[in-house]
Amino acid sequence: MYLHLGKNQSVSIKEIVGIFDIEIATISSDTKIFLKKKQEEKRIVNLSNDLPKSFIIAENELYESVFVSSVSVSSLNKRLKKCFKYPERNA
Repeated sequence: MYLHLGKNQSVSIKEIVGIFDIEIATISSDTKIFLKKKQEEKRIVNLSNDLPKSFIIAENELYESVFVSSVSVSSLNKRLKKCFKYPERNA
């Protein structure tokens, strides 16, 4: 299953490490340092034309990425709940 993050970008729910409110999380200097490091590594994907509301950390065996989205944490959580409401079918 995939979670739509905005701007036609989706990520596998298995790869999601965390979903964070950008306003609350960036109060911490540790978070600011983390985001700056990811930006320097070119691991930030900006999906927001407007003021960003959330960021999503996703990783797989090859890399870790941070998606910055204008979709709120509550909306992303609602989308996640829908993913789990309809389990995948084995073909």
